[in-house]
Amino acid sequence: MEIMSVDSPAGPPSQGPGKAGGTRRHRRTALALAGALTLTGAAICYDLLPRTGHGARAPGPAAAPGHAAAPGPAEGAPPSPGAPGIGDPLMPLAGNGGYTVRRYTLDFDWQAPRTPFEAGATIDAAATQALSRFDLDFAGNTLHRVTVDGAPAGFVRAGDELAVTPARPIPRGHAFTVHVAYTADPTRQRHRDDAIRDYGWVPTPDGTVVCAQPDGAKMIFPADDHPSLRAPITFHVTTPADIGAVANGRLVSTTKLPGGRVERTYDSEQPIAAQLVQLAIGRFRVVNSRGPHGLPVRDVVPDDLVGDTEEYRSLTPEHLAWLEQRLGPYPFRRYGVLVGDTELPVALETQSLSVVPKDDLLGGRVQAERNLVHELTHHWTGDSVAIRRWSDLWLSEGHARFYERLYSDSHGGVSLDDAMRDAYEQHDQWRHDDGAPAEPGAGTLFKVMRYDGSALVLYALREKVGAGVFERIEKSWVSTYRGRAAGTRDFVDLASRVAKQDLRPFLTAWLYGPHTPPMPGHPDWRVDPVED
Repeated sequence: MEIMSVDSPAGPPSQGPGKAGGTRRHRRTALALAGALTLTGAAICYDLLPRTGHGARAPGPAAAPGHAAAPGPAEGAPPSPGAPGIGDPLMPLAGNGGYTVRRYTLDFDWQAPRTPFEAGATIDAAATQALSRFDLDFAGNTLHRVTVDGAPAGFVRAGDELAVTPARPIPRGHAFTVHVAYTADPTRQRHRDDAIRDYGWVPTPDGTVVCAQPDGAKMIFPADDHPSLRAPITFHVTTPADIGAVANGRLVSTTKLPGGRVERTYDSEQPIAAQLVQLAIGRFRVVNSRGPHGLPVRDVVPDDLVGDTEEYRSLTPEHLAWLEQRLGPYPFRRYGVLVGDTELPVALETQSLSVVPKDDLLGGRVQAERNLVHELTHHWTGDSVAIRRWSDLWLSEGHARFYERLYSDSHGGVSLDDAMRDAYEQHDQWRHDDGAPAEPGAGTLFKVMRYDGSALVLYALREKVGAGVFERIEKSWVSTYRGRAAGTRDFVDLASRVAKQDLRPFLTAWLYGPHTPPMPGHPDWRVDPVED
């Protein structure tokens, strides 16, 4: 996620900064609808079943929150409900306990802009405990039916939680399949009072894009919605013949259906966190090219913006090569930019296909490249190396901001030193307003401290250990944790090992302290007084 500064080179952001595919699927959905009981909100639907049962502190523990970190119930324990969340302190109900997701299959039967449409989610999972009941994160839309292994299941809607009671308990270690049939609403959004602002389904003139960060995926499909939890996704998207559809990963097939409709199937190719899902529908052109080492680059551009955005989109191979020199090989099988014909205030690093608002690509080159490099950097730090918990967001946004600033330094923008000195002056104020870099509140996750304020931590580390050691730390970070979740303590420990010195006191003060520490190598830098 990118937010841009205003008025000063490092100042605060503008705070103002599937488908029932084919005849067989349609018939199956129609049958499901015919026998369903539908209740919403906190209502109970048993679907034809009888009732069944600021101060400084050391970085947090390396274990991720949730079922992956906690030991499961003893073998032979009686079935019990899975936890409704995985224990993230900032979002306690994010994710779910008692199972792991192996794959999502999402079916979307798109009709027209801002028009509800039929949808389905099939979730292949494995129980990590004997389950009498389990939860899915699901925040909206009209539910029709839930089945577990093909049998109707009871379900309860309460807030953002969908609690499912299977007809029979699921033994520990057993694989099971959940299917949820629902009507999706492509106008459904939520609002935050930080850089994110409005998120979820984001309408465009002829379709939609998706901006799910931080917890908006549950408005799109029932999910295990936490950034540390990932699974591969298959998308089946049906649209009218004159409307295109694109999602994360690779286009597997395009099939013409009766009635002048088209089904497109996409595969994410690699596991993906729910917040990084992308589904774009509309009239656009797919522009294919190649990056370093023959990497497929796929841009998705509204028809009337192809020419106007070409200059900056064509810079992607250069950006990839520049980042590979500093972070190592690009970690996914393809990349591209989705040009959003929206009023979005921010860009977003949806995996393998970053969404960038059109206005970011129609202005000056320096700012456009800052946005493009920022979202691309996330594919190493945030997408490939996921955060363990939301308080680790500084690792994702701070890295993206740091490399955005470093690139801009040598490509016509403000120098890195000047940007970081400006951030240093404001750092105590940001600590006061938004929490230390690794101590956000739920409402201050995407404030400027997680951007320039966290980039400043990395700048301080580089000043302390030297540019050469810092580069080794960075390459080791993204290679060691590639395809895994990692947290603040993991980074501090790895940096200490690579630098061959104990960096814990130094980084603890920067990440958790109530006041900004002195900047190594810059004894003349001063922090501005805090104003209430």
